[in-house]
Amino acid sequence: MIDTEPRIQHQPLADRLRPQSLSEVVGQQHLVGPGKPLARLLERQHIHSMVFWGPPGTGKTTLAHVISQAMEARLINLSAVLSGVKDIRAAIVEAEAALPQRTLLFVDEIHRFNKSQQDAFLPHLESGLVTLIGATTENPSFALNNALLSRLKVYILNSLSDDDLLQLLQQSLAAAAIPLSMSESQQLTLVRAADGDGRKLLSLLEILQDYVTEGAVTDAHIELVTSGQTRRFDKAGDEFYDQISALHKCVRSSHPDAALYWLARMLDGGCDPFYLARRILRMASEDIGNADPRAISLCLDAWQTYERLGTPEGDLALAQAVAYLASCAKSNAVYMAFKQAQSDVRQYGTLPVPMHLRNAPTRLMKESGYGAGYQYDHDAAGGIAYSQTGFPETMGEPAYYQPVDRGLERKIAEKINHIRQQRAQAQGGGS
Repeated sequence: MIDTEPRIQHQPLADRLRPQSLSEVVGQQHLVGPGKPLARLLERQHIHSMVFWGPPGTGKTTLAHVISQAMEARLINLSAVLSGVKDIRAAIVEAEAALPQRTLLFVDEIHRFNKSQQDAFLPHLESGLVTLIGATTENPSFALNNALLSRLKVYILNSLSDDDLLQLLQQSLAAAAIPLSMSESQQLTLVRAADGDGRKLLSLLEILQDYVTEGAVTDAHIELVTSGQTRRFDKAGDEFYDQISALHKCVRSSHPDAALYWLARMLDGGCDPFYLARRILRMASEDIGNADPRAISLCLDAWQTYERLGTPEGDLALAQAVAYLASCAKSNAVYMAFKQAQSDVRQYGTLPVPMHLRNAPTRLMKESGYGAGYQYDHDAAGGIAYSQTGFPETMGEPAYYQPVDRGLERKIAEKINHIRQQRAQAQGGGS
């Protein structure tokens, strides 16, 4: 659906207060400040196709409008949620009719377009008929196809800081658009409820006006407006993967305080606790390993405890597991050893099992040599038949597992190294 500067009688406050120039834009100073990329482009009156990538309410649509006004260009708005190839074609026809005036084609939620829809832009970007400005909350590396992405400059927008939001709030109040009187603490409460989203802040302010038509705002009014507000959390996008990455890495770096913070952030944002339980169990295996084998059992117990208690009581069990993992000795020795073993499997292919390691449940198999020469370790001195090989003949005896000098693996390393030395000597490979 094409939209060329619609005029709606009852516009939301965010639209009514939309900045008209870069100097009025709140936040994103790394892009719009003096000497920064977008400011320099507008100074030179030269613009290229681009995509704005950032969380909701950070100014992506606003910047497209400001750029079109500064360039005195025709702005065509498309929403990838509502539009298809037919709408793209109509926009191109409109751009051709507007020549020689420049046309900026703004596509909101551009990541919603499929590959064929994205490809429909390519010839018109190549010809220069339109300049594309996309907006997305998803990582362009994954959300846009390579052909389109190669023609766009990616600009990253950040969540608005509390100072940015406070400035936006005070500007709105000072503009007499909202004739309300608020204390500093009330303003800060409203700002924190907005959680980095400028559009959300103005929406909360507009709702507040519905309760207080004018005059002093009470704490009860603020509570009424902000109650039930959740922190920003994308359960399937970059915010999600960034936070689980932060949790895992803080556990790995033995930082229980930070790990608990990221766990709390994810639970607060509505992350599936069972997903977190699975990831925590993975951390126990991947990053703790045999340095503390109790970690896996503790994580399984925490998972089961959550299944029985649910939220919020079960959250504490997950927190206990995270704090333990972050505090105990770490080892990825088994993880690395298994990766090496997998690599050798791919490299050597399907090598035959040595005859002495094969099972021989039938007479025919025994007569064929299956199991011949096998040494029963319990009958050997010390309980280990050192001269017995464990790999296919062409591989030798690789040493994948290298225990670290931490936790229980310190003792495991002493035992394993002794066994390897004895085995090498028994098999003629040692001194």
